[in-house]
Amino acid sequence: MAGALDGLRVAIIATNGVEQAELEQPRRAVDEAGARSTLISLSTDALQAMNSDIDKGDTFTPDAAVADVSADDFDALILPGGTINADQLRQSGDVLSFVTAIFAAGKPVGAICHAPWTLVEADLVRGRTLTSYPSLRTDIRNAGGTAVDEQVVVDRGLVTSRNPNDLDAFCAKIVEEFGEGAHPVHDEGATAQA
Repeated sequence: MAGALDGLRVAIIATNGVEQAELEQPRRAVDEAGARSTLISLSTDALQAMNSDIDKGDTFTPDAAVADVSADDFDALILPGGTINADQLRQSGDVLSFVTAIFAAGKPVGAICHAPWTLVEADLVRGRTLTSYPSLRTDIRNAGGTAVDEQVVVDRGLVTSRNPNDLDAFCAKIVEEFGEGAHPVHDEGATAQA
């Protein structure tokens, strides 16, 4: 896989409560494939990662605050999970604007575990099929998406997985999808063209 993503710029959005494995393993996968990843958060203050949502993991220093970057500067996006992380991100107007701009440009996105909460909040799951942590599936259906229980699901450049046990499959698939580049823009939800 080395060199598969040479020159690609990948944004990773996370904040306090991010599931550490879901941050580290996908980042390592895209970096090892030649991409340049950038950790973006609500601020540039160090963020506390968690393991299984309850045990403190390491702290990470973001490279940039989401308010200070543009979706135009990136080719793809990774949204790691973690209940607290996802719940905070979906309440940020800056995060929702950034994610919506990524989708509107057809850029590929990987979202794992609780991360689809942000996509639900931004009205980006309508008409799509995806998977997630089980407790989000009703939210996905209520937002017009189709929720399935599979290890990894790809829907027009959107790669989703259920939990850290799916990381190997998730990482392999995001490298593949990111390497394909932009996809046709989805015609429903927030990305609908006027």
